[in-house]
Amino acid sequence: MLKDLGALKLQYPSANTFKFGDSAALCDALLSLVRSGKKVATCSALHEFQNGEPFPEVGRRDIGLNWDGTPAVVIETVELIQCRFDEVTEEMALAEGEDDSLDGWRVGHRGYFERNGGFSPDMQIIWERFVLIEDFAQER
Repeated sequence: MLKDLGALKLQYPSANTFKFGDSAALCDALLSLVRSGKKVATCSALHEFQNGEPFPEVGRRDIGLNWDGTPAVVIETVELIQCRFDEVTEEMALAEGEDDSLDGWRVGHRGYFERNGGFSPDMQIIWERFVLIEDFAQER
């Protein structure tokens, strides 16, 4: 049974909703990595939050959506780091679970940021470590 977003917002009143990635295929792939436990972190460009996007908060639980807008997961933010893109460490990159090296992470994320508002090596990012609280794929 699919979880109702309205009911989830009542259960998690401070939660924001978001989608991983910038396409249906990437969203599905990243959710699969979250569900497998390989992806325990994500990052965003700081400029995304200057346009009204809610800033992540340690301790807050947020609802990750499937590309079609239905609830996929609930995560809780456990760590936030603001840094330059070129200051991301290998440990940070590997926690995102998408690549097996810092260089691979840089190539993939450079492409993502270029598609979504611009890239520079010294751009500020918000890196977020999270834990998976609920997975609604198990309930389908």
